[in-house]
Amino acid sequence: MALGARLEFRQGQSLVITPQLQQAIKLLQLSNLELEVFVEQELEKNPLLARDEPQAEAAEPSDDVSGDDTYSMTDTPGRAEAELDARPDDVHDCAPGDYATGDAAASQPAADVGGTVDWSKAGNGGGGDMDSDGLEGVLTREVTLTDHLTEQLQVLRLTPAERAVAVILIDGVDEGGYLRLETVEVAGRLGCSEALVEAVLKQLQGFDPVGVFARDVRECLMLQLADRDRLDPAMQALLDHLDLLAKRDFAALRRVCGVDDEDLRDMAAELRGLTPRPGAAFGSAPVQSVVPDVFVREDGYGGWRIDLNSDTLPRLLVDQRYHTQVARASRTEAEKAFVSDCFASANWLVKSLDQRARTILKVSSEIVRQQDAFLAFGVEHLRPLNLKTVADAIGMHESTVSRVTSNKYISTPRGLFELKFFFTSSIASSDGGEAHSAESVRHKIKQLIDGEADGRYGDEGVLSDDRIVEILKASGIEIARRTVAKYREALRIPSSVERKRQMRLAS
Repeated sequence: MALGARLEFRQGQSLVITPQLQQAIKLLQLSNLELEVFVEQELEKNPLLARDEPQAEAAEPSDDVSGDDTYSMTDTPGRAEAELDARPDDVHDCAPGDYATGDAAASQPAADVGGTVDWSKAGNGGGGDMDSDGLEGVLTREVTLTDHLTEQLQVLRLTPAERAVAVILIDGVDEGGYLRLETVEVAGRLGCSEALVEAVLKQLQGFDPVGVFARDVRECLMLQLADRDRLDPAMQALLDHLDLLAKRDFAALRRVCGVDDEDLRDMAAELRGLTPRPGAAFGSAPVQSVVPDVFVREDGYGGWRIDLNSDTLPRLLVDQRYHTQVARASRTEAEKAFVSDCFASANWLVKSLDQRARTILKVSSEIVRQQDAFLAFGVEHLRPLNLKTVADAIGMHESTVSRVTSNKYISTPRGLFELKFFFTSSIASSDGGEAHSAESVRHKIKQLIDGEADGRYGDEGVLSDDRIVEILKASGIEIARRTVAKYREALRIPSSVERKRQMRLAS
């Protein structure tokens, strides 16, 4: 067979991620602080971009956080089934220039969210490959205490209510590992009982490093001693009288602890070997105040009003006058190309900022619609929710919703939350009704087994996994026996055979 060269023409389609599309995807996942840094860099590079500074003689601001940049939700017919207020074009009474304005941008037709830019074309997930830090930045970033605690939270089997409490408690831990929130404060904020907060806190106090989530030095040392199985009555008495140890009043300590001099010296040496600041071993991220991207408040009619935070929205314009001047003064092809590139880049940035704001508002509004019961009645009413549900409801790709909910915060009457806070897993209903949260099913299993100690089941005594499946199915929860066994093991509950043996020994 002879070898030779020949010329062929082939036609095909391929996906090309242009620099403009990469920029739009990057803008969508940036936090408001990162966006501010990015905009400053663009202002320095592009002479045709300028800030749209508010006029000094502008009207006095009202109590509305973001003017017309709002969605309105009304109660029709029930609070948990709030619907968006009908408005033209399903947009919130504002033109593209209301977010980032300029003559060139104003001349563009209003683009539907996700219409001009297909956010999903960078692949699924959070778009980490577009991160400016790159893989090297991720690998070299120092792990903070919050990151470490959050990773451990992922493997802890909690109900949605318990997980919501855990997120707030982790946020309240300082760099030393101490909890700086009162349990009664967390309970009031989330609309749950203080007993629930205390129960979640007890589980979190078992996290690594040992001693985290303590509320004072005494509790921190007590947790570490308990982990070493050294919290005997004498050591407990010593922890209760740390003030005497600080004063070196050894005679009083011997009396309250009931030990001799040698034992007291050993106990004091053991205390010195503990860590009073368990969180100090981890890196600390720069302290940055969290500024909400979206505000949610009651509208006075049984619904919710969702407002973009205008303070976090960069207001840019394209300087048309300066563009005209430099375009006329351009002589060489290189100068003309530079002016043309700057003008196109400025217009694209203004348009991308507008689409980013619209997308955040649209996703936030759907999340509020889905989690209306939580806002109204408390953390016990968190609904199971995933990215696909929100994406299908607003006609976007899941990757778009994932990017929008990363590093974005929403201020609600129940506090400040990251948008990802509202997503929980679910289990289908056996009667075709509303799905059940997987965490709430685990909680039901635990409640059923806890009822065995009260003799609630009479002659039946201890419930087998098959019997639990039957009880859950009767209550409308479709679940397999192996799933019940998996959840039971995750809760560290022994099998029915082991529980029967324990009950016989206890009696």
